[in-house]
Amino acid sequence: MTLAFELEALQSLADPGAVFTDARQWTEYVGVVSEKPTYVVTNFTRKHRVRQDFFSGPRGVAESLDNVADQFETPRHVFLGTSEDDEAIAEEAGWEYLPLAEAADAADWELAEGSADEEFFEDDERDDWP
Repeated sequence: MTLAFELEALQSLADPGAVFTDARQWTEYVGVVSEKPTYVVTNFTRKHRVRQDFFSGPRGVAESLDNVADQFETPRHVFLGTSEDDEAIAEEAGWEYLPLAEAADAADWELAEGSADEEFFEDDERDDWP
């Protein structure tokens, strides 16, 4: 499997480096894509000791996903994001989309404090969420 994190999704995790280390146990390739300039992605991944197999560079997310799929031929290509826009981009690029909150729950990844992903709390009946 090839796994791509949207930068904002990666930033929503308590320990992005540990998540990448964990993901490498069951993926063939893992990386980061973003609309942000390359230096923003590079600075974040260096700071958190994330070793990525690919990143979006100066291209946008959709073009990056297309290029990654062409470059890394695996049976599955999964895009982790946090928004409906991310889901639409994944669909357009022919990637499976998985909301970060769902992936974090399944993989026991801890979300960073203050990263209240709406989908993560959508089934919660409490009304005291910010």
